[in-house]
Amino acid sequence: MSLEVAVAVPFKHRAKERLGEGEFVVALSLDRDWFSPDQAKRLVDVAVGRGLVAEEDGDLVARFDPDDVFVPEGFAPDESILREQSTFETALDAIVAAGVEKQRAVAAINERQRALAVTIEAAAVLVAKEHGAAVDHLAADVREELAAAGEPSGDADEAATDAAGDA
Repeated sequence: MSLEVAVAVPFKHRAKERLGEGEFVVALSLDRDWFSPDQAKRLVDVAVGRGLVAEEDGDLVARFDPDDVFVPEGFAPDESILREQSTFETALDAIVAAGVEKQRAVAAINERQRALAVTIEAAAVLVAKEHGAAVDHLAADVREELAAAGEPSGDADEAATDAAGDA
């Protein structure tokens, strides 16, 4: 995935798993000339949202091993990676990355949604967890979305809350 590659490059280049946000932005905007500084800051937001990096004490900490990421020769990321993916899209990508064909993953998510009467996002996170994908950060998002939707008022809402809690 090009997002992971773009995020890995500054860490790999400096041989660190922790970088200051400014250092990360400079690596992508000035050193590589891939993005403007504002776009590089946007990439930080997307990477945090996708669980690739965590913000700790003003630094960005890789939540994956950058050395395990292959950077193709001549790689240059497309600006489309700056678009934040939905919880569903992120969970689906994680399922596919775990080795499940995309069409089968979507079918499994739809079946889980029907069976449990939960949101598509909650169903996607549950299916991703079943396939061993690291989606704990998404499960937290699903819980927040469910809490923001209001108090559980029926069996479907309770199933959704239970499903997100299980994720």
